[in-house]
Amino acid sequence: MSARRARDLGPPATGTGEREVLTGFLDYLRACVAAKAEGVPTREARRPGVSSGTNLLGLIRHLTHVERHWLLGHVVADWAATFQPRPDDTTETILAAYRAAVAEANEEIASWDDLTETGPRPAGRDRAAPSRRWTLVHLIEETGRHAGHADILRELIDGDTGR
Repeated sequence: MSARRARDLGPPATGTGEREVLTGFLDYLRACVAAKAEGVPTREARRPGVSSGTNLLGLIRHLTHVERHWLLGHVVADWAATFQPRPDDTTETILAAYRAAVAEANEEIASWDDLTETGPRPAGRDRAAPSRRWTLVHLIEETGRHAGHADILRELIDGDTGR
């Protein structure tokens, strides 16, 4: 293991408006997640790091589906399956798909003037869609949770730490 110990970055600089603060923190976490997979060979990124089978590529693939579901209204039929990379997935293709989903999601968020309005509602849901504010906070929570998982998985792969 190479054990690169990087100093953690502090909180992101954001604008003063609510949407800017929320999207600033979300983008910061998204970048942290993507950075954990950069430069990791596909074989290593697919390897389960814990007994549940969680692996780095699966986490990022899952977060791609999270972005598409909550911010773009895509339906996810099987959340457990989103954690499993497909046989042809590579580190590069998973990161490209994640970045594309984030870019599309950011275009959607940029169109929002009022965070109290309902967020994109996935088709087929039988409950009311949450507000855009709730949706952004949920994405921060979900991405932050999995960023911590990615930190641990990357450290197990090659000792790399920090954001």
